[in-house]
Amino acid sequence: MANRKEKEKMVEAIKEDLRNSKVIVLTDYRGLTVAQLSNLRRILKEEGVQYKVVKNTLTRLAVKEVGLDNLEPYLEGPTAIAYGYDEPVMPVKLLVKFAKENDHLSIKAGALEGKVLGESDLRRISELPSKEVLLGKTLGCFQAPLRGFLSVLQGNILNLVYVLNAIKEQKANA
Repeated sequence: MANRKEKEKMVEAIKEDLRNSKVIVLTDYRGLTVAQLSNLRRILKEEGVQYKVVKNTLTRLAVKEVGLDNLEPYLEGPTAIAYGYDEPVMPVKLLVKFAKENDHLSIKAGALEGKVLGESDLRRISELPSKEVLLGKTLGCFQAPLRGFLSVLQGNILNLVYVLNAIKEQKANA
């Protein structure tokens, strides 16, 4: 059993992870095999996401101190938390996909940049396009008017060339 100092360090570590992450997802991993849990950790780690099994009593203390009190009701039963530090949508997408493929993983709740979200909210977030896709679409929106403007300019220049060519042919025939 951990003594008081060790528990305080554990609470501090959880608080630090909660503060530094853009998104957190609480999951119930009950029923997953060791191999499935290892596979999930590997998948998440490849995307820069940490996945830690936590003690609910210590996590309750940490969420209170960082202002995520609304997560307390979800801290029942076996709990593991996925911490996403960079891309907020990717950890949610990975966990929702894994949960669809493995019935034993269930998503309890989460928090996105300090706002507590339920399981249904997280599923909707998982349907959002990735950051790269959104940036590509935004860039496309900026490029479309420029392409149109260039087409108009190019069309006018082409028409000028046709007119000059027609005048040249007319003078050559005269």
